[in-house]
Amino acid sequence: MSFDIDIGYRSDPGPRDRNEDFCAAVPPAPHEEALGFIAAIADGVSAGGEGRMAAQTSVMTLVQDYFGAPPTWDTTVVLDRIIAAQNAWLAAHNRRHVGAAMSTLTALALRGHTWTVAHVGDTRAYLVRGDDCQQLTQDHVIDHPDLRSQLTRAMGQDDAVRVDYLQGELQLGDTFVLLSDGAHGRLPPARLRALVATGTAAEGSEAIVAAALAGGASDNVTALVLRVRGLARSRLEDALVQSRLLPVPPRLKVGDTLDGLTVTSLIADTDVHLLYQVRSKADGGLRALKTLHPSRASDPQERAMLAHEAWLGARVGERAGTGAGFVRLHDVVDATAFYLLFDWHTGQTLDQLAAKRGPGGFGVAEVVSWAQSAARSIGRLHRLGVIHRDIKPANLHLGDDGELRLLDLGVAVSGNEPAEHRSLHGGTPSYMNPELWDDEPVDPQTDLFALGVSLYQLLTGNLPFGDIEPYQKLRYRRDPKPPSRLRPDVPIWLDHVVLKAISLDKRQRFETAEEFGLALERGASRPLLAQGGTPIAVRDPVVLWQVAFAVSVLFNLMLMYWLLFLPKN
Repeated sequence: MSFDIDIGYRSDPGPRDRNEDFCAAVPPAPHEEALGFIAAIADGVSAGGEGRMAAQTSVMTLVQDYFGAPPTWDTTVVLDRIIAAQNAWLAAHNRRHVGAAMSTLTALALRGHTWTVAHVGDTRAYLVRGDDCQQLTQDHVIDHPDLRSQLTRAMGQDDAVRVDYLQGELQLGDTFVLLSDGAHGRLPPARLRALVATGTAAEGSEAIVAAALAGGASDNVTALVLRVRGLARSRLEDALVQSRLLPVPPRLKVGDTLDGLTVTSLIADTDVHLLYQVRSKADGGLRALKTLHPSRASDPQERAMLAHEAWLGARVGERAGTGAGFVRLHDVVDATAFYLLFDWHTGQTLDQLAAKRGPGGFGVAEVVSWAQSAARSIGRLHRLGVIHRDIKPANLHLGDDGELRLLDLGVAVSGNEPAEHRSLHGGTPSYMNPELWDDEPVDPQTDLFALGVSLYQLLTGNLPFGDIEPYQKLRYRRDPKPPSRLRPDVPIWLDHVVLKAISLDKRQRFETAEEFGLALERGASRPLLAQGGTPIAVRDPVVLWQVAFAVSVLFNLMLMYWLLFLPKN
């Protein structure tokens, strides 16, 4: 279910000549549902001279930029980055101009089953739930009866701004009220609850403003009321709850049914996961069903990792779109067991194709085309803040429709995964960059190096560093041979691209998937420069220290010999 929010707002200048309050509320577009709903209110500081501009730009920047953030980012991260950037802009503006542009700001984000409030200044947010009206924010003002209008924090007041954050669980029927100080200064919480308890959100906002004006408001009066009538699709936290509550299905046989899905074949059994091909009774279409192996059913970490994969697959699918290099994940309504349901695509992985064709069985042009498609998909992941961690031919699927799709987000990291998941050495050793064995954190280089290794393997039939077992870093002590040495029809420009991608020196590799893809696209028209040999200090720093130690020992022995045995004048 998408969000269903009843919105109402009213703003009045009150006794002032100019209204410097500003508010806005923006629901998500269908493809932006992962980021939820955003609303904000701001009150310009009239003494600054440009309070209206500060209030309006602070609110509009927030509600417009909010939906441009990756859906994998935490809500507080999104709000913090936007608010910090807007504050820096206002502060820079104030250094260049005489009139100060400052305002308060209170923002409300509704995402999944969670609400988040960000707050600076003395505008306020209230939550009305049942018979209770709770003030969610604390005013940032000088604590003195005669100086209550003096703000201690405001947008544009300083180069950096401290933002208060508060989060809670969202429930159907919750009503949020955002008020400027002209409104809340005259209305206690009990009165607010009564004003919004009946009628629509629009009627509630009108009633609040009218009551504040009748009570003698001395400033602009603005009220933004939002009543939750329907919740959006759940977030990762909700998926984790479902993973703990639902049972893992028993091992299924061909012909067994589960939630209207009939098993047609067992595709894979990894001892951790089971992958089935199933047919939907609703539309007759084929699907891929992934679940935990029954032996892992009681493992909370495995359950959490599969829940993270489900959430991540949904978020990536929302932003990438259908047929954009990924396999679409289906929403399962009223599931009776814990499993994931994907689109089914006929075709084979590049690993399966390579096994059939043998070494060097692919044309150079088709391998380059696949690498370009993979680079585009990896680039989409990275722009969402996601690292795949297991790029290899076995996870690159070529459909019968000609589309190359990236499979298996099971070990991917997004910053929202369980801590145990993040600490694991995810991926396949032969495709992992050397820094990972030194416990450096994963970054985009992790996927780009693995894509380079995959490209080398698809061209030559060999792994550039051979088969590597876990923690077998000795294999990285030599530079790989250029692919053209193993396959003469590989052009020199492609040698340079591949060797750059898998350079042992991280500083020499591609920095982004877009750079990698562009090098493949340009090809011989704008070839890369040849990579020099990797210095021994990078390939094996231990050997360098061993050599230095040996030289030091030899020098000391020669010195001792000179002191003990050579004649002295």
